[in-house]
Amino acid sequence: MKVLSLSLCTLLALGVSARADFDSCKARIKAEAASEGVSGATLSRALDDLEPNDAPSFLGVQPEFSTPIWDYIAGLVDEERVSEGRAAFAANRQAAVAAQQRFGVEAAAVVAVWGVESNFGKNFGARPVIQSLASLACLGSRRNDYFRSELIAALKIVDHGDVQLDEFTGSWAGAFGNTQFMPSTFLRLAVDMDGDGRRDVVGSVADALGSTANFLRSSGWVSGLPWGFEVALPENYHGPSGRSAKHPLASWAARGLTRIDGSALSGSGAFGLLLPAGPQGPAFLVSRNFDAFYAYNAAESYALAIALLSDRLKGKPGVRTPWPTDDPGLSRAERREVQARLEQRGFDVGGKHDGVMGTKTREAIKAYEDANGLKPDGRAGQKVLELLRAGR
Repeated sequence: MKVLSLSLCTLLALGVSARADFDSCKARIKAEAASEGVSGATLSRALDDLEPNDAPSFLGVQPEFSTPIWDYIAGLVDEERVSEGRAAFAANRQAAVAAQQRFGVEAAAVVAVWGVESNFGKNFGARPVIQSLASLACLGSRRNDYFRSELIAALKIVDHGDVQLDEFTGSWAGAFGNTQFMPSTFLRLAVDMDGDGRRDVVGSVADALGSTANFLRSSGWVSGLPWGFEVALPENYHGPSGRSAKHPLASWAARGLTRIDGSALSGSGAFGLLLPAGPQGPAFLVSRNFDAFYAYNAAESYALAIALLSDRLKGKPGVRTPWPTDDPGLSRAERREVQARLEQRGFDVGGKHDGVMGTKTREAIKAYEDANGLKPDGRAGQKVLELLRAGR
């Protein structure tokens, strides 16, 4: 019902000309997909009665680029996800190790991608993939060609029988399955790890983990090379930085960098200096394996979340250096607490205590901040939580 309502609202917002453009766009895509071998029956089932949804409204608002790094990491690499990740790793160790043995990618890294992408299979996304991609291809104001090619890839997936049309759901951008593959990535790199003759990244954890390991290997993963590690900078550091400016560890040591525990840098390989919050915040030397994480979703904050989660799954500590803010981010449990406490005080958070800082929650936080003399920016940080706990 929710999807139908979104479609109806989108259609009402479209003028006659825009609706005609959408139908014309679908017709062109059908012709192109047919020329690439997609059957007429699949095209008819998938596109004939298809209406647009609101996926284009999400373009340009990805949290990887709009959220402060300390908020982003706090929500993705919290104790809850680490605990759940270790349990998921233990329950699927055979599949994770099989992926490592076949593709040479560390098992913890693959499981970390799974955790960041779908919370270990709990959050696949509920939007019809074909509908979202058609909306983005035909109504999106940018990247139309990219989404058109992804839509054709998705139609091929349905035509091949890898995913049933009525079960083909995912994110607003068309990513789907345990590790949120885009359709073209699925066609190129998905593998059958459980031996049932299907490449099933939705229903088979083994296939999803193996396919993800194959992606990371194809993106340049080097077996046995660490993704990187936290380092301490010398006081008033003004040297080179950036993950792409890679140098041998000896070069970084000569500039005064040490490991975060103060020990000297040693080892082989080339590393770049990542400063996600500037030189006053945590610093990391990162290898080409970090770049493989980055290839999965081109955002350094995203790649760092996977890297840090993979370390925590192996029992390593989290980030040692404080983030340069006087209002640190919240874990998912703390975000749920904010929602519950706001509702107790009469602020409308939409009836959900899920830790997702959606529009209703942000509006409630703004109203609460305004009532308590804070800048009403709608951000859920420690200051807001402390005021709520104090009964303000």
